[in-house]
Amino acid sequence: MQELIKNFIETTNAGDVAGALSLFAPDAIIDDVSVGDTFVGRDSVRLYLERFFVGYHTCSKLVSIKTIDDVHANVRLDFTGDFGHEVGTLKITLNADGLIARADADLD
Repeated sequence: MQELIKNFIETTNAGDVAGALSLFAPDAIIDDVSVGDTFVGRDSVRLYLERFFVGYHTCSKLVSIKTIDDVHANVRLDFTGDFGHEVGTLKITLNADGLIARADADLD
């Protein structure tokens, strides 16, 4: 789980949408309360990454990872970008292949 989180941070910080997208299952869901929308499937996740990571020049720093079990973790991140500064949580669920099946995102 920690390696996947590290890869997510590195790829999104680099603006590497294809690299970040490779970490998600084809039917992945991102439910982001802070933007008031849910993104379902890789095409929608791609739009999310392009809009909120690349578009806002988002830079993420890991604050903490709380591993719940083999497939669930709560990840605290510090975000900076064109929007300013925010801290938030990603509740990550992996599928059987070790890809992100679901990410529930919210800002403090």
